[in-house]
Amino acid sequence: MLLLGIDIGTSSIKASVVDADTQQVIASAQYPDVEASISSPQAGWAEQDPEMWWANTIEAIKRVNASKVFDPQNIGAIGIAYQMHGLVMVDKNKKVLRPSIIWCDSRAVEIGAKAFSDIGEDVCLNHLLNSPGNFTASKLAWVKANEPHIYEQCDKIMLPGDYIAMMLTDAITTSNSGLSEGIFWDFQANEVSADVMDYYGFDDNLIPEIKPVFSNHGEVTSEIAQRLGLKAGIPVTYKAGDQPNNALSLDVLEPGEIAATAGTSGVVYAVSDQVSYDPQSRINSFAHVNHQLTEETTRIGILLCINGTGILNRWVKENFGNNLNYVEMNQLAAQAPIGSNGLLVMPFGNGAERLLNNRILGASFQNLNFNIHSRSHIFRAAQEGIAFSLHYGFELMQANGVIPKVIRAGNANMFLSDIFSNALVNVTNTPVELYDTDGAKGAALGAGFGVGIYSSPKEAMSKLTKLKVIEPNASQVAEYQAVYEGWKAILEK
Repeated sequence: MLLLGIDIGTSSIKASVVDADTQQVIASAQYPDVEASISSPQAGWAEQDPEMWWANTIEAIKRVNASKVFDPQNIGAIGIAYQMHGLVMVDKNKKVLRPSIIWCDSRAVEIGAKAFSDIGEDVCLNHLLNSPGNFTASKLAWVKANEPHIYEQCDKIMLPGDYIAMMLTDAITTSNSGLSEGIFWDFQANEVSADVMDYYGFDDNLIPEIKPVFSNHGEVTSEIAQRLGLKAGIPVTYKAGDQPNNALSLDVLEPGEIAATAGTSGVVYAVSDQVSYDPQSRINSFAHVNHQLTEETTRIGILLCINGTGILNRWVKENFGNNLNYVEMNQLAAQAPIGSNGLLVMPFGNGAERLLNNRILGASFQNLNFNIHSRSHIFRAAQEGIAFSLHYGFELMQANGVIPKVIRAGNANMFLSDIFSNALVNVTNTPVELYDTDGAKGAALGAGFGVGIYSSPKEAMSKLTKLKVIEPNASQVAEYQAVYEGWKAILEK
């Protein structure tokens, strides 16, 4: 059997077809070729059109089918990974009512902060494991308050992956993992949070049917199957946010295991068997993909997110690269020394940062000297600043009991850069293992467990290929730590 994985990213959609027996990717395709845009109608806002995601999904699937190296009629299950926290609203005819308010949008910060106070901090932390913050529920409250004509037409709310599954199957479902990332889930009551729904005045009917992460979320309709060259009736048997899914794809399923990504945003994701939280909600706790896989299984994903990672590297490329590609940029960055001759970059230019108590700090270059610094220094300092910001959060996770021995990551995005990878390894003094996997492959294998091919999520990842291990270098650890301390001192001012 073949498995189709779809990864709904902020920048593009990727589709991969995996052979269920070998667990290896047969073919992959991505669309569009250039990074998709984010609309910002006002400062701090970030929106994308769900219909754009769907159009790009169609093109990605058509491209992967066009490889001709497999028969699309042999695809037996579909898995979907998606950018987390986005709000999609549809009417009773399943038509999108407004652009999606996506993960890096900051408009609901004050709404969530007020809810945290009004509902009660202890109640929120003990039941939701987070402040309502700038998450999906607070985004919906913003629409209710500012666009009542839209809210009144809304029949169902969804996360981005729920929407793509709906377009494939005409069925609308979600999961406890998905609802937890939207801060709709009460972990103590094990149901949708009455506190959140009552406080914001939301109708319970807005929430879709709740199903397990690994289960049948609908079957591909005849119309869509014909359009995509697939067979009708293929079940969508897995849906998860991109970070829980990335952890799954790296076989990060048990307490103490840690995954990392560095795409548009950067994330460190640890697994715990405790229903725990950070009192200031600077790091967040969500239901992992295998949470309550059995009644006795508690698996909480502890997530540190930095909004401005790959998006900073892209901005630097667009504004200083003069048509260089990323490989050429990295070659130039390597010409500058560790610490970039004093140039430091704060990468916080992509909305409110949870790590900084939802402040919008803005990105900045510190100690820029026109007589010393070239674009080589700018390229290197940007990547070092991203690594430093992740380490800053890493220190917070350690203070909350996460003691990493190794970080697992896919060989993709920022981890393709030796500059970034070495900076992260040495400033954290923690080895990084790089694997031949990504979100689309993980989603496909997740669908394999969902459809019953594998006996467990761990079996679905049993043939994961480790490409290399990057170990800390003792002399560079000290050097990076010294630079980091200077960076941290500026940040904490």
